[in-house]
Amino acid sequence: MIVSASRRTDIPAFYSKWFMNRVRRGWCDVPNPFNRAQVSTVSLAPRDVDAFVFWTRNPRPLMACLDELDGLGFRYLFLVTLVGYPRGIDPRSPGPEASVSAFHDLAARIGPDRLTWRYDPIVLSGVTTPRFHEENFRRIARALRGTTHRCIISFVNEYLKVKKRLGEAVPGGLGAADPGLPEVRGLLSAVSAAAREEGMQVFCCAGEHDLSPFGILPSKCIDGELIGNLFSIPLKAPKDPAQRAACGCSASKDIGMYDTCLYGCAYCYATSSIERARANHLAHDPESPSLV
Repeated sequence: MIVSASRRTDIPAFYSKWFMNRVRRGWCDVPNPFNRAQVSTVSLAPRDVDAFVFWTRNPRPLMACLDELDGLGFRYLFLVTLVGYPRGIDPRSPGPEASVSAFHDLAARIGPDRLTWRYDPIVLSGVTTPRFHEENFRRIARALRGTTHRCIISFVNEYLKVKKRLGEAVPGGLGAADPGLPEVRGLLSAVSAAAREEGMQVFCCAGEHDLSPFGILPSKCIDGELIGNLFSIPLKAPKDPAQRAACGCSASKDIGMYDTCLYGCAYCYATSSIERARANHLAHDPESPSLV
């Protein structure tokens, strides 16, 4: 079993103490996000966990616990998001300098093969134009050289609540993310070339278009084949039926909860209200069987 920690919130940044408490006990509870009365118990015993996949913008709080995870025999890898948006879009994430520093320290600790950079999602707007992303991506890729071999991108999903928040956050509205448009084709070519110059392969998450002409391959953010190869373990990892049709992710158990992340990114589908997320974080008990 692959354990995802987590698509729904940033466990390493905000809930590392809870996570380690549950690891020591060998299990956690996960309420159904759409019906809190339904609760599943997920084993966190080393014999049952093929690997943890940590999704985060700030791995530092969990980095202090890696020796303990290693000692318990766990396998794990990190997906670290670093985009560097203006504060109107991404108000509370760590700044690029702090993120790059943490990225380098984590790579030195676990190696570049177990660390993936997520430049995700790409928001096209009057503020974050294709030219902005070309220059921004190239600058970050250069700063991350040698720390990873993989970069995952995607274009923002305009869910109704996300579209409303982004419309309020960016002047001039959102731009079209159609690979048929010349400016988007130019962006994809520039991103692929910049990554290649820094020793990285770009993958696209849940993309509905074939981006292979740009040198961009389909992605599995949770990639059972990659995990099996990294750790030399036999791993049957079918496609996750709970994800979107275009998502190639392997099946996993996610132990996070919606409306618990404090970053307040305008494009986030997992937080419907930053006020609700703050209230849930304030009420959070690190000794609780479940995150909330």
